[in-house]
Amino acid sequence: MLTHITLDKLKELKLLCMAKGLEEQMQMPEIHELDFYERLGLIVDREMVGRQNRRLKTRLRHAKLRQPACLEDIDYRQPRGLDKFLLASQALCQWLTGHRNIFIVGPTGVGKTYLACALAQKACREGYTVLYRRLPRLLMEIAIARGDGSYHKLMENLAKTDILVIDDWGMAELTGEQKKTLWSLWRIATDSAPP
Repeated sequence: MLTHITLDKLKELKLLCMAKGLEEQMQMPEIHELDFYERLGLIVDREMVGRQNRRLKTRLRHAKLRQPACLEDIDYRQPRGLDKFLLASQALCQWLTGHRNIFIVGPTGVGKTYLACALAQKACREGYTVLYRRLPRLLMEIAIARGDGSYHKLMENLAKTDILVIDDWGMAELTGEQKKTLWSLWRIATDSAPP
């Protein structure tokens, strides 16, 4: 009886993974071999992992990555000139902590977008916020924001994002206004980065 009250309280406190862990422990006869602190530790670990997974899901959903790419799934057997050692070093995300940019260049169809999405996905797993945009769409969003008065808010949101993945550069010639916009975005991002 007391356990059901505790379960209800855990759910009311939105400690759903802890509640699920306690329910599972109640179904395991061998769990009584563990002492109270070990059982509590298992339940707390369950809640922590659940919260980390929800935050990761949220970061990935907000990133709007074009492809569900993963660095661990890259096929190095294809002759694309990928440097396995270089990508392994990028997977450590030191480029993020050093506030560095990555430019991925190469001919059409070699997997630049996949690679960018894989690096962005890894950054999400490391706790960074990411936003993926194709350059034409980003420029359109910025132009619309200028027109409807939400330009400063959009630029602030872009500056708060840890990683901005801009894809499809060079598909069309940029206008002078578009070049100024990108320069403004670059300045905002570099000014907001800690030294």
